[in-house]
This record gives sequence, structure tokens and C-alpha cells, in this order.
Amino acid sequence: MKPISRLLSIMARLRDPTRGCPWDLEQTPESLRPFLIEEAHEVAEAISGGDEKEICEELGDLLVQVAFHADIAKEAGDFQLEDVLRKINAKLVRRHPHVFADGHAKDAREV
Repeated sequence: MKPISRLLSIMARLRDPTRGCPWDLEQTPESLRPFLIEEAHEVAEAISGGDEKEICEELGDLLVQVAFHADIAKEAGDFQLEDVLRKINAKLVRRHPHVFADGHAKDAREV
């Protein structure tokens, strides 16, 4: 199983109404908001510290928050992680025509 599939499987199990974790089940986007912000700050601190292992761990914690929010949205019928990925993929390609289309940029300032 690919790691992203495993993460989604773990999140689904944590949020399973009959077998899941009571704490995870009662979370909402609003209740998770402070954790999302905290994890983003911890990533920034890890980057400032320059410890690659800590950066990796903190990015994982931030990714859990993304997966958590997407799982809640999926349950509500709004969107799922695959939608988030599709949207960011399209945005990255759209914002970089100099890489993915016929555009050209000679340096970062021109981009």
C-alpha cells in the first residue's frame, strides 16, 4: 500500500463511527483549526533549526491535518483529498506556463 493510501486508511479508521477514536470523531474543521496553525508553526521552526529529520516529522504532522480536514469534508460530501490534490496540481501547472506550456522565463524575477 502506498504511504498516502495508508494515511487515508488510518484516518478513515480513526473516524469510523463504530470503531474509531472518540476524540477524532468529535473533531470539526473549527476545532482542528488551532492544531493546523500550530503544526504550520512547528514546520517553520524546524526549517529555522535546519534539522532535516525534524522538518520531515513536522511536515508529516502538517500532512495529517490536511488529511484530517479532507476526511471530514469527504464525510460531509463536500470534497476529498483527491480533489485537493487535483486542484493544487492544476494550479501549479497554470501558474508555471514557462515550465508546462510555451511560456519562457529567463530568471526568477521574470517569473
